[in-house]
Amino acid sequence: MDYQIYLRPMTEDDAELIVAWRNKPELKRFFISQADFTVEGHLKWFRTMKESGRACQMMIIDKKDDKPLGSVDIKDIDHTHHKGEYGIFIGDEAARGRGIGTEAAKLMIQYGFEKLGLHRIYLRALAGNEQAIRSYEKAGFEHEGYLKDDVCINGKYVDIVWMAIVNKEN
Repeated sequence: MDYQIYLRPMTEDDAELIVAWRNKPELKRFFISQADFTVEGHLKWFRTMKESGRACQMMIIDKKDDKPLGSVDIKDIDHTHHKGEYGIFIGDEAARGRGIGTEAAKLMIQYGFEKLGLHRIYLRALAGNEQAIRSYEKAGFEHEGYLKDDVCINGKYVDIVWMAIVNKEN
């Protein structure tokens, strides 16, 4: 498949852009964690997770102009059970609705299975985030569960859709 994007490893130089995107209200409303990000907090998390091998973070880059469009990751990597939690956001508003999220998911799934040796990649999505859920389905994630009132966001309990993809090759 000919993708519009490619993934590259996130670096500390990406911190300011990631924090600016992550704190945008139109994106933040779809995150389970509603806390504001800071550059210092992001760098601390990034260094800790990277050094421990518990996360792999990538930047989503537009092939036509090498412009960063968002971020994709697998975190809480469990090397014993060969699994991790998938996450994504498209920070560039002009990139939304173009299938970039589905492409990034497919590339990250492939990376997780082939390079990280994972057997299972799972995700949690807010039940009302239908656009993201459709994108995850297109990338191959399957519904595994529905968690009623699983998280409390801004004083309201919200349902979570639990999805996963399993590497049938290993």
